[in-house]
Amino acid sequence: MAGGDSVVAFWIVLALLLALGAVQVYVRRGLAPARQVETRTPEGLPWRPVWFATRRNKQLFGWFIPYAVPPGAAPAPALAIVHGWSGNAEVMLPLAQPLHEAGYSLLLFDARCHGQSDDDDHVSLPRFAEDLSAAVDWLHRQDETRASPVGVIGHSVGAAACLLLASRRADIGAVLSIAAFSHPASMMRRWLAARRIPFWPIGAYILHYIQRVIGARFDDIAPRHTIARVSCPVLLVHGCDDDTVPLAEAEEIYAQRRHEHVHLLPIPGSHDEYGDMSLHLEQAIAFLDTAFAKEPRNENG
Repeated sequence: MAGGDSVVAFWIVLALLLALGAVQVYVRRGLAPARQVETRTPEGLPWRPVWFATRRNKQLFGWFIPYAVPPGAAPAPALAIVHGWSGNAEVMLPLAQPLHEAGYSLLLFDARCHGQSDDDDHVSLPRFAEDLSAAVDWLHRQDETRASPVGVIGHSVGAAACLLLASRRADIGAVLSIAAFSHPASMMRRWLAARRIPFWPIGAYILHYIQRVIGARFDDIAPRHTIARVSCPVLLVHGCDDDTVPLAEAEEIYAQRRHEHVHLLPIPGSHDEYGDMSLHLEQAIAFLDTAFAKEPRNENG
């Protein structure tokens, strides 16, 4: 009888291991970003394609758009700009011309596993932040931006990466966050609900598994927590009609601010629609100008 119990126990354990393995494969496949290669370029701007290294010897692709200043003038501030999940540099193009005309050098780039950048075994919020950090370092090494103050702009998970990076680096001059979620767990709960996966016990295991894979606790990288460690000015832009990340999550991040230079700008629009964002770029540019102590622009730029 004891031997029979051992056999039953063996098969139960084996079945559980196989089930967990199947869940892990499902999660990795289900959360893998869709790679979309750019089909457009920053036409009308003085851009050049660039490649630069990030962690794990991976190469990232980007477009560098320097801003030429008159001889003897202070260097133009530089902005590293990163997309969201399954995006690429192209989706951030609506920001490029207005920001460049406002006097900013720009680096729009593809995070790992996105666009034309190298693949990796997985992508995550911490890796987005690593890639963004590599972009900031690259700007600090270029002749055109070596002496420039640097800010960061991101969308969705890219916005969360901006806040995470600014909580770790004191040399970030400003953060423009577009549609950041307040906590990775809230995003994962919505992902689970959309697939009708019960939180207990499967969903809870999935969240535990993801944190083990990315090597970070969600609480440690959640924007609603990292915002309290960000010392530079921050503008949280969020669509009032965002049904992917509700506006309430931006309000939650804003509520945890630790200084008066964090601002919340609700605007009409959804999670991915930039048409409405373009109508409010003057406010975003005014925020950046103030953060970098730039002279106010006249009507001619």
